Amino acid sequence: MVNAVGGPARARVITLLACVLALNSADTSTIGAVAPQLKGALHINNAQIGLLSSVTLLVGAVFVIPFGLIVDRAKRVPILAVSVVLWSAASMLSALAGSYSTLLLTRLLMGAVTATAGPAIASLTGDYFPSRERGRIYAYILGGEIAGTAIGFTISGFAASLLSWRAAFILIAIPGFFLGRSLFRTLPEPRRGGQSRLAPGVVDLHAAVAGIDADWTWQEGQVDPQEEIAHQAVRDRGVQADPKLVLRTDPARMGIVAAARYVLSIPTNRLLIGSSALGYFFFAGLATFLVTFVEGQYHVGAAKTSLILLLLVIASVIGTLVSGRVTDALVRRGAVEARMWVPAVCYIAATAVFIPGVLGHSVTPALWFDIAGAALLSAANPPLDAARLDIMPAPLWGRAESTRTVVRSLAQALAPIVFGLMADLINGARLEQSPIGTQPHKVTQHSALGLEYTFLIMLVTLGAAGWFMLRARHTYAGDIAVAAASQEVAAARGRA
Repeated sequence: MVNAVGGPARARVITLLACVLALNSADTSTIGAVAPQLKGALHINNAQIGLLSSVTLLVGAVFVIPFGLIVDRAKRVPILAVSVVLWSAASMLSALAGSYSTLLLTRLLMGAVTATAGPAIASLTGDYFPSRERGRIYAYILGGEIAGTAIGFTISGFAASLLSWRAAFILIAIPGFFLGRSLFRTLPEPRRGGQSRLAPGVVDLHAAVAGIDADWTWQEGQVDPQEEIAHQAVRDRGVQADPKLVLRTDPARMGIVAAARYVLSIPTNRLLIGSSALGYFFFAGLATFLVTFVEGQYHVGAAKTSLILLLLVIASVIGTLVSGRVTDALVRRGAVEARMWVPAVCYIAATAVFIPGVLGHSVTPALWFDIAGAALLSAANPPLDAARLDIMPAPLWGRAESTRTVVRSLAQALAPIVFGLMADLINGARLEQSPIGTQPHKVTQHSALGLEYTFLIMLVTLGAAGWFMLRARHTYAGDIAVAAASQEVAAARGRA
């Protein structure tokens, strides 16, 4: 693993950032994993369970905007380290909650403190790693998000069934205190604008970030053109920046509203935000009801369901890693639009292969289509995330990510509600036509039937996500040129 990512220094950065995402997604998944125990202990219903997950995302969407501004102006590593410790404290408070209202309050706190993750990780990734490798690097980091989801479902569910739902929250909370300490002590703050990029083979992380023994000397505000390979590629092709979109003001002094307005003025960024939100919308709905669907649709028990979930997680990790590596190889050969059409192909192909997987009523061959769909759905994310940094000036990376996170979080928060309501409506209509008492079906089978139609209908969101990415192919190169021109203006301002 160390050799694959380019040395021990790089491995340390990637591992720590991936662990942050893993902890975040594990906590989110824990609510679903302990839902049966919560319902019995606190005497709550499915709607209240869904609200526990939704409020975390909604509050995060509110707080991510100011945190994006802070990330662009202050030291990111200490902010991230303190936030992780606060996540763990909030998770501990969740374990101590004696009522539903208290538990809901702790989830509100969780949403507020986790809002730093997206902007901080995006900004740090851009400053640690060059453009030509960001797809592959993002693949490793996003692997943590996938692993965290699996941990939340499996380990938390096991702890809740063996001990109690409180034990599950404590189990998720403990690693965060150690992770926060590791971030603060071992991860140095990189200089902004790519002045602390980690070359392959670096051993001493702190020396590399400090610029000791560098092969060439940085100048304030400048970015090595060999590092920002996407910018260099569009220059070589003679792509001109739209002068109306080139940022003439100092991005570091832009307020929240002005920064958001500029971020949304970039055509490719609007399409990327829409595509990402739709992809995460489907994934959030799928993850919420996946266990119920698998048990009812394929008629399997808890043990086989856990095995199926494990296979889907492995497929997601493989899809993520392969996509990042392949896309970066294409970009290095000058095909910068690969970061647009690879996600487009993945989303559209996932839409196609999920159809037989959802319609199947036996584990095989339906499972193979589901595995392919999981791999393709995850494969869309690394190039998409890398592309977001290519089209934004470095001083705006945090606020650009916070703008995207707002839309994505809203989509993720709405997904369980929309999927659940649609499945209930379909189930209600089916039960009126065919009462359970007169048919040899179990309640879980009726639930799976409602989810079957719901998943098929909601696949349109993945198709739309792919369509957005296809449209973005036509604006991507021009917007890369705009970002490059904006950084040149900033460099000239710094020299002046």
